[in-house]
Amino acid sequence: MAKKGAARQVGVPWKFHIPPAVFINSLVPVADNSGAKLVRIIGVCGCKAKTVHRRVPGAAVGDMVVVSVREGKPEMRKQIMRAIVIRQRKPYRRQDGTWIMFEDNAVVITDEMGNPKGTEIHGPVAMEAALRWPSIANLATMIV
Repeated sequence: MAKKGAARQVGVPWKFHIPPAVFINSLVPVADNSGAKLVRIIGVCGCKAKTVHRRVPGAAVGDMVVVSVREGKPEMRKQIMRAIVIRQRKPYRRQDGTWIMFEDNAVVITDEMGNPKGTEIHGPVAMEAALRWPSIANLATMIV
């Protein structure tokens, strides 16, 4: 039986299995103009418990992560924020059989609901992230 009053999710509520490419403690560049340049991943949203001893939680394209800003504007530095992974270097397979990979890993700084803080996104955005987060798709100049 469904829960009463459960929060509605925007976008696609599912995602196909994509191997994780960015892990906790990874330094990842930011692909928007929010003021942050480089962030460190300190948590993966939705990864509540580690299932295997010493397994490090990882995130793939379309996942929300908790980040700490390392480089950028002085008012942005040392802030804990949420971000969404929009590109990853590790190749992954799509449902139509094609393999895709990007030149770099990148994230977009967002709020808790997934709305981007910047006004534009630099570089391509993976289709999986655009389908899952429509607000990121609106700002993307190129969806691959």
